[in-house]
Amino acid sequence: MRRILAVAVAVVLAAAGCGSEPEPATSPRGWVAPPADGRFDYQLGGAYPPAAGVRIVDRDRAADAPADAYGICYVNAFQTQPGENGWWQAEHPDLVLKRQDPDWPGEYLLDISTPAKRAALGEIVGGWFEGCAAKGFRAVEPDNLDSYTRSGGQLSAEHAVAYARILVSKAHESGLAAGQKNAADFDGRSLGFDFAVTEECAVYDECGAYLDRYGDQVYEVEYTDNGIDAYRRACRDHGARISVILRDREVVPQGEAGYHYESC
Repeated sequence: MRRILAVAVAVVLAAAGCGSEPEPATSPRGWVAPPADGRFDYQLGGAYPPAAGVRIVDRDRAADAPADAYGICYVNAFQTQPGENGWWQAEHPDLVLKRQDPDWPGEYLLDISTPAKRAALGEIVGGWFEGCAAKGFRAVEPDNLDSYTRSGGQLSAEHAVAYARILVSKAHESGLAAGQKNAADFDGRSLGFDFAVTEECAVYDECGAYLDRYGDQVYEVEYTDNGIDAYRRACRDHGARISVILRDREVVPQGEAGYHYESC
């Protein structure tokens, strides 16, 4: 879900290329990015059969991959899921900060502050990516690239950049495309990301940054609790170029109260 990024990181991205951590490389297994301008559905709140014409479906890593569409696997890669906090504390307490995300209570930030910790986290999350691939997903979207902005100064943009490079490499090694999730101030192309999933870019006037970098391989989600104006503006401005959808904030499955899905 949407996290607001308030810090410019262009200088960080320019400087990050000189680090010693691995650059994303083309995997001999290969990967294929989602269909350009393919109609998209965002199903993080629960899986359901996509509507006719939907070519790309984004689901949580705990769900099954869609049978008849390109599947993107959602992975919370920069912080914990509330239901997994016990596992983290029992198995890897040194890899979790004692700071919860103020926007999402119950989610703790992962400690990406050193090369050793980033490498260890890369192995864990890389294993999740392998699980996504085994289920038949074609891509991953590692969420919370911007979580360092909510770390109270314990983490930096440099840490996020270095860790993102590892995640992209792990995705590609598993034969998966890697999607940048939000964080428009990051030039994800320079980190090796293959496409972008963006929430509320029309609300925050960020869509142009993604379109400039990824062309037609941007998949935009707007939410009903922001009203209809941003969605309609996105449809008028670039709805003929990329998939723009309007969803309920909780992204509940079809048939549940509050469900909303439309596209332009």
